[in-house]
Amino acid sequence: MKRDELPSLLLLSFPPDPSSRQLLNAAYRPSLAATLSKLKNSGGPARLIVAVACPVLHGPFLRSKTISWPETQALVAGIYAIISVLCAQLSIATEINGGPESVDATVILVDHDRNKRFSPDTRPSIEPNNTVVVDLATFATAYHPWNYIFHVRSELGLQLHQTYLQLAEGRQTLLQEQLVAVEGGLTLNVAPQNVPVLLSHTSGYATVCLGGTFDHLHPGHKLLLTAGALLLQIPRKDDASPPSRFIIGITGDGLLKNKKYAEYVQSWEERARTVILFLSRLLQLSDQGWKVRSVPEIDEKDGDFQALFRAGTVKVQCVRIQDAFGPTITIQDIDALVVSGETRSGGKAVNDKRAEQGWKALEVFEVDVLDAEEVSDAATKTENFASKISSSAIRQQRAQASSAIAGKI
Repeated sequence: MKRDELPSLLLLSFPPDPSSRQLLNAAYRPSLAATLSKLKNSGGPARLIVAVACPVLHGPFLRSKTISWPETQALVAGIYAIISVLCAQLSIATEINGGPESVDATVILVDHDRNKRFSPDTRPSIEPNNTVVVDLATFATAYHPWNYIFHVRSELGLQLHQTYLQLAEGRQTLLQEQLVAVEGGLTLNVAPQNVPVLLSHTSGYATVCLGGTFDHLHPGHKLLLTAGALLLQIPRKDDASPPSRFIIGITGDGLLKNKKYAEYVQSWEERARTVILFLSRLLQLSDQGWKVRSVPEIDEKDGDFQALFRAGTVKVQCVRIQDAFGPTITIQDIDALVVSGETRSGGKAVNDKRAEQGWKALEVFEVDVLDAEEVSDAATKTENFASKISSSAIRQQRAQASSAIAGKI
């Protein structure tokens, strides 16, 4: 693989505490803007992994960690919102396979405490726990090589950068031009006033489900899929338990015939492959890096695509759906359902239907909405923002580009 075909890395250190969309914007926007601009100007298409280092995992033992799902998904949503606003302002396509000058960004949380130190002779290895979040040493071991490595020009940013390079030593020979410092923002950390902060702890679920069209997969889709993956309780490699299951219902082609610019809707098969490709960035771990993870191995059957990750401990299953309920009323042993803010009523409808069948209700988790007004200045309106990242808008752009090319022939 040529260097310019490799993904790039942006290392972001510790989010503000307490956190909000506005504070995340103040902390991360300058770094993201500089990174996205450079990648756009490289001609693209470009891929970017935004790795956010923060102590996101809780628990005394490496292999039995938990997360606080509401706070964790809110952090991911906040960063994807900033990315989406910046890409709208900079005219950068955000979807996977978005063409020239596009940036396909993926947000990954990396468990790391700012006080943790590694000895010079540390030789990191992959140490998966029972969540999808990995520690910094595992990240350095499994994610490589890179086109560029961006780091924040601040004391904490430089410290994180140096720690990462120490852990990643020997994985890739880097030129000085590949190490790029970018400006940081203002990060606020307020010491607690002798009042303990009680975070909810989500132990995870064996089977998680969600649904959508996933046409021209963009940041809103990435947030939904990431939020669902964060709910998975992944068994240990040496555990006899069956793999955790992530079931994604993907709308069948027949239900999308009346969509705007329907001729540019991707086929069900292409959408399913793209979903699995995106999830491989969160779930696949190998010390060989991209050499074994560029194209996931998928068992493809009609309307049912499956892939295994993390030594067979995670199964991703994409199924074709022809109604609003999909697998939630055909597969009994589902534990959790993830919905977006726009589809929250669907959770109640699903549980009502399951109750009619005498099945247990699903735990319903609602993902935050990407909202431009919370993270942008007055020059960016939500309507303009939404028009840049929706699947229908992407199809419209494809149609207009095709018409322009046809007009020149």
